[in-house]
Amino acid sequence: MKVATPALAKTAYQGPVHWRLLVEWLAEDGVIAAAEQQRTIARCSQAESAQPALVRLASVAMQRASDGKPLDIEMLTQWLAGRAGLAYLRIDPLKVEVGKVADTMSAVYAERHKVLPVQVTSSEVVVATSEPFLTDWMGEVERQSRRSVRRVVASPLEIHRFTAEFYALAKSVKAVQKAGGNIGAGSFEQLVELGRTNKQLDANDQGVVQVVDWLWQYAFNQRASDIHLEPRREQGVIRFRIDGVLHPVYQMPMGVMNAMVARIKLLGRMDVVEKRRPLDGRIKTRNPRGDEVEMRLSTLPTAFGEKMVMRIFDPDTAVKDLDALGFTPHDAQRWEALVKRPHGIILVTGPTGSGKTTTLYSTLKRVATEEVNVSTVEDPIEMIEPSFNQTQVQPQLDFGFTEGLRALMRQDPDIIMVGEIRDLATAEMAIQAALTGHLVFSTLHTNDAPSALTRMMELGVPAYLLNATVLGVLAQRLVRTLCKQCRAPDEALARETLGEAIKPWKISASYTPYKPVGCVDCRMTGFLGRMGVYELLTVSEAFKKKVNQSPSIDELRRQAVADGMRPLRLAGALRVAEGLTTLDEVLSTTPPLE
Repeated sequence: MKVATPALAKTAYQGPVHWRLLVEWLAEDGVIAAAEQQRTIARCSQAESAQPALVRLASVAMQRASDGKPLDIEMLTQWLAGRAGLAYLRIDPLKVEVGKVADTMSAVYAERHKVLPVQVTSSEVVVATSEPFLTDWMGEVERQSRRSVRRVVASPLEIHRFTAEFYALAKSVKAVQKAGGNIGAGSFEQLVELGRTNKQLDANDQGVVQVVDWLWQYAFNQRASDIHLEPRREQGVIRFRIDGVLHPVYQMPMGVMNAMVARIKLLGRMDVVEKRRPLDGRIKTRNPRGDEVEMRLSTLPTAFGEKMVMRIFDPDTAVKDLDALGFTPHDAQRWEALVKRPHGIILVTGPTGSGKTTTLYSTLKRVATEEVNVSTVEDPIEMIEPSFNQTQVQPQLDFGFTEGLRALMRQDPDIIMVGEIRDLATAEMAIQAALTGHLVFSTLHTNDAPSALTRMMELGVPAYLLNATVLGVLAQRLVRTLCKQCRAPDEALARETLGEAIKPWKISASYTPYKPVGCVDCRMTGFLGRMGVYELLTVSEAFKKKVNQSPSIDELRRQAVADGMRPLRLAGALRVAEGLTTLDEVLSTTPPLE
C-alpha cells in the first residue's frame, strides 16, 4: 500500500486535536490568512458540535491563502499529516486484507480510539488515525499483535466508514464459517456432493446475505465492471475488473464462497443444486446512489468448484452521448449522418470487451423515438432498455439469430439490432431486412473495419448484396484514460517517437503528450476510466467498385482512408497528442498501420 511521504513534525504537542488549535496552526503555517482565521473562529464558535475537528473545519470551507480554493477534508488531512510528521493515506479498500485487519484489534477498541488497521505484515501493523497526537493506544496494540505499529494519518470520515464496513464484513464471514461454511471442497465431485448434502450451508443465512450485499456495494463504489468469484484449492478469490484490469479484492474460505454463489444463484433464479453445467441468470439491485443496477450472471464448473462472474451494467451506460463514448468531432459527425439513413446495414466490429454493446445501445437509445419500432435479437440481452423490444435467443429451442430475425420481420420493425452475425443464414436474413426497408445494426469480430466486408464475403455473401445494403462499418477499441489529477508531461515521448508509430501519417500541430504518475484518486495506477478509439468506414461509390472486383484487404483499406476513415492507431495517436492516454496503451490495443 503506497502512502504519501511523511514530513518532519512541526510540533511536539500531545493530546486530541481541537478545531481552535487547528485554526491557529493553519494560520501559523500560512495556509489561511489572518482574516480567514477570524472568520472561521467566529463561525465555529456560534454552536458546539460533536463532529471531529477536521470535519467541522471542512464544513466551513475555509479559503486557502495561496489560491483561494476551499479547504476540503482531504486537503486538511494532508496538511495535518505533514504537521505531525506522519504519512498521509487515503484508504483504498481494494488493498486492505480485511480478515487480518479485524484480527489485529476489536471493533470496539478501534472505535474507542478512532483508529483502523489498514495493513498487517509479519513485522508491523500500519494503523490509520485522524488523531496523530494521541499515542496511548500504541503500546497495547504492539503487545497484543507482537508487531511494531506504524501510524499514518487518514480522514476521520474514511476511518469511521471503513471501520464499520471492514468489521461487519469480517463478522459476517466468521458467522458463515461458524455455521458450517468452513467445509472445503477438494474436487469438483466432492463439491457437487457437498452442495447436495451439506444442510448447514444456507444461502439465506444472515451472514451470507450481508457478505453478498457488501460485495455488490463495494463493487459499485469501486467502479467495477465485472465481479469474479473464483474457487481455488485452499481459498476462494474475489477479483474486480476496473478499467479493464483485474484487481484481487478478498480471499475467503471455500465454504463461504460456495454459500455466496448459492445465494447469488438463488436471487438470479438459477438452479442452485445444478453445478455440473454452465448457467446464466440476471439480478437487479440498487447502487449506493439509489439507481437501479442490472447484473448478468454466469457460472462455470471448474476443478475446485463453481466459478461465477457477474457483469455490472451501469445505468448511465446506455445513455452516453458520442463525446462521452470517445468519438472525435470528425467521426461523430459521420456516424450521426450514417445512423439517420432510412435503411441498410451498419456493422460494429471489434474483439470481445471492446465496447461494441455500449456503442450500439447508446446509438439505439438516440434513435428510439416514439415514432419508430426498435427491436433487438441478442445473446444474451446485455441491458434491459424500456424503449426497445428485446428478444433473447434460445438455441436449446432452435431459436437462434436467424429464427429471431425472421420472426422480427413480421413485427413491423423500423430499426433492428442483431446481436452478432455468425453465419451465412443470419447474414442473409439481415440483408433481406435491409433490402425491404429496415435499418439493421449488428456486430462482427474482426480486427478492423475493412475486414468486416471480407468476412461477410467469406461467409458467402455476394459482393453485389454487400454494395446494396452495407452503409458503413465502425471498428473500435477501449483504451485507459490518464488520471487528470496526477498525469505529467512526458518529456521522453518526443515528436519522432509518436511520428514513428503512425507512419506514413503525420501530426502537424503542436501537442503535449502525458504519462501516468499515480495518486490516491487512481489507486496509484495513473489511469482513471476508459474511452473508445474508433475507425469509421463509410461505403462510397468508389468503395463499392473495389468490392465488386474481389479486392484484397489492403485495397479496401486504402480506399476507405481516401473516403475519410482514420485508422484505429491514428485515432489513438491523436488521443495521445491530446494528453488523454499513452502511446503504450494505444500500441497494445490497436492493430498496426499497414
